Amino acid sequence: MKVLHSLVIIVWLTIGSAAAQGVQFRSGALSTVFDAARKTKKPVFIEVYSATCHVCQSFIPTFADARVGKYYNSRFVNTKVDIGSKETVAFLEKNHLFVPSLPLFLYFDGQGNMMHMAMSNNTADEVIRHGMTALNPNMRSSAMRKRYEAGERSDNFLIDYAMLARVTRDTVTNIRVMNEYAARHNASTYNSPTNWLVLQRLILDVDNPLFQYMIGHLDPFVKAHGAEPVKQVAENILMSSLYSSRGNQYPATKIITIRNQLQQIGIDGRVASNRTLLPEVNAYFRTGQTAKAASRMDDHIAQSQFSTPEYLYVIRLFNRKSPDASDAPTVARWANKAIPQAKSPAEQADLYYELAEVYRRGGKTAEGLKAAQKSLELAKVAKMDTKRNTAQLARMK
Repeated sequence: MKVLHSLVIIVWLTIGSAAAQGVQFRSGALSTVFDAARKTKKPVFIEVYSATCHVCQSFIPTFADARVGKYYNSRFVNTKVDIGSKETVAFLEKNHLFVPSLPLFLYFDGQGNMMHMAMSNNTADEVIRHGMTALNPNMRSSAMRKRYEAGERSDNFLIDYAMLARVTRDTVTNIRVMNEYAARHNASTYNSPTNWLVLQRLILDVDNPLFQYMIGHLDPFVKAHGAEPVKQVAENILMSSLYSSRGNQYPATKIITIRNQLQQIGIDGRVASNRTLLPEVNAYFRTGQTAKAASRMDDHIAQSQFSTPEYLYVIRLFNRKSPDASDAPTVARWANKAIPQAKSPAEQADLYYELAEVYRRGGKTAEGLKAAQKSLELAKVAKMDTKRNTAQLARMK
């Protein structure tokens, strides 16, 4: 009887210990986690974290909470992935996901379809609430588009939907939703604590009214939040707009405005000029303003100490993108300035090749043939493939 009594105690202690466990995170490849999810017919919970993230570390006691463990262990197959691992990067790329901050909670069905995403406050109740939302077909992230199309427009919903759009790299939706969010608010509230968070985490477009208000009223924002945080937020929005697909279509006037705004927030003038140089030049190309493109680049070169690779880059850019040959004399001058500073026959061969292209575009056939022949000679010395050289000479004749 004593043996039986001891066994009962051991079983009871084992059950009690299991019940008191926190979230049981599976280790191993994500493929095995999804295999287990399909076998158990459970969805997958993934915490994206970093070992160096102090916020992530602060969630460890929360995930060890017995209530959190009981909820997640009974309903999900759980795992955690380090943002720095190659497998995690590949998984996020495959699913077109962006991680704006850590930790990020992701919920998938067994087939690998994302059901829900969340960035949580660090409480047991909040973490459980996100799990409950993930299991609710009408409330989880995958239902947001339908709710939006049905007319839902509360502030909290628009914020959550815009964050989902960021995570899923749907910039078009993010911009549209954030414009609607801004339209719901009076400009006098744009510097509220909530809208400051919105500016920090969700605004991606310089045309959003919240950003336009901030850039036009920097002093009160600096007073409320500090100069460096305001500079960082504004810089992020300006640069994300400039180097986006829509930024690729900005007119030069808008790019110049962005350059001025970068300086307005405290970015050094030369740095601001460097960042906007290529977008501005490409904008001139798109509108056939070749002279302005050449002038902008020429001014930049005059103020910089260009290396041979930098000269090659800009000369190739003009040779391939310039809409007409009016820039040819200026580009030829760049090439002739770069050739003496080239450190190897290979670099000189490249420069003479581009110089020949400049002369060809400008209608200077004799000069082009001479430069092309020089490029071929140097390519042979450098033991380069000369197919492009022979092709160039054929075009010149």
